[in-house]
Amino acid sequence: MDPETATRLIELNRDFYNRFGASFSATRHRIQPGVRRVLDRLNGDESILDLGCGNGELARELAKRGHRGPYLGVDFSLPLLREAEAGPGEFSAKFLQADLTQLSVISGQLSATDRWSLITAFAVLHHIPGNELRLEILKAVHGLVAPDGQFILSNWQFLNSEKLRARIQPWEAAAISEPALRGVAVSALDAGDYLLDWRNGGGGLRYVHHFDQKELDGLAGASGFRVADSFHSDGEGGRLGLYQIWKPV
Repeated sequence: MDPETATRLIELNRDFYNRFGASFSATRHRIQPGVRRVLDRLNGDESILDLGCGNGELARELAKRGHRGPYLGVDFSLPLLREAEAGPGEFSAKFLQADLTQLSVISGQLSATDRWSLITAFAVLHHIPGNELRLEILKAVHGLVAPDGQFILSNWQFLNSEKLRARIQPWEAAAISEPALRGVAVSALDAGDYLLDWRNGGGGLRYVHHFDQKELDGLAGASGFRVADSFHSDGEGGRLGLYQIWKPV
């Protein structure tokens, strides 16, 4: 992916989550089955860095479970963070506004005493354009997680749903052209890149990348992790989320 297109897609998603934060949050007031499956594995004293924490639903669920370890939620969307900060009650959650595309630059602000025992990125990586930027972020995650810790991520499998496939839009809707139309040698977009519409609270567009397990396995190895577990969960037939648990090599 060329840098100009990557920047345009980052701006597109930033604009979406700032403009539609409230209507998006209204659809995200429950924990997905795959996330519950992950949380059931915890002891309750882990230090947790939640990348792309959104409206704080994970923090609220941890509070309900009596989680005792420190928690830091990070997101760039102020509308979502305001709701997150209002939610966890007595749980010692902290939140920080930060752009995850700059994670390698801001990682010093996210450090824990002994590094984080658990880092999560639920429904986050599929919004990051280009393999180069994804690797940069994942290498920063590797530097933040404890040697015996784990990184757990999920990615949207929207192509498994006929209803969601119908929401795919042409790139011209976001003023982005296919390489053949632009007459460039460098691919402007990557295989697996899609533009999806949003229909609640007005019309919006989001960039989303559809990962398969092989692609995620490759990213894990290239960023210093090994894949300890993979499973599908959520939505229609339990096929709309691909979860992986990574551990540092």
